[in-house]
Amino acid sequence: MVALNGKALKLHHVGYVVADIEKAAPKFVTSIGASWDGNIITDPLQGVRVSFLALAPEDAQLELVEPCSRSAPVAKFLREKGQGLHHLCYEVKDLNVALEKLRAAGNLLAKPPRPAVAFGGRRIAWLMNSEKLLIELLES
Repeated sequence: MVALNGKALKLHHVGYVVADIEKAAPKFVTSIGASWDGNIITDPLQGVRVSFLALAPEDAQLELVEPCSRSAPVAKFLREKGQGLHHLCYEVKDLNVALEKLRAAGNLLAKPPRPAVAFGGRRIAWLMNSEKLLIELLES
């Protein structure tokens, strides 16, 4: 659980790296009962294409993440580890406050705040926890 001031943060989505969104999405729809609108968003700032699968109303989503090129940071993940769990994303009201508190709790800043195309320009930031799991924070 990721918490600030003793309160659990809302899980927005789980990021899962895939080699090809168009091939992977239908398999997730069938295997986990997700729904997919077919919308794929290209984010040149992060060098990825992403698509969101709905799991159930009000639940966190599954984000499929595909590298746009061999030099994209997530491409290295795909080459070394294959498809799989990449990150957990939590929605926070104040990104700067959340970063300060989570860094004080021992998480390392992996990428500073920047706008994200997939979220209409809302800012995101990345942290690495002590277990080497990436945590994405999304400012609401």
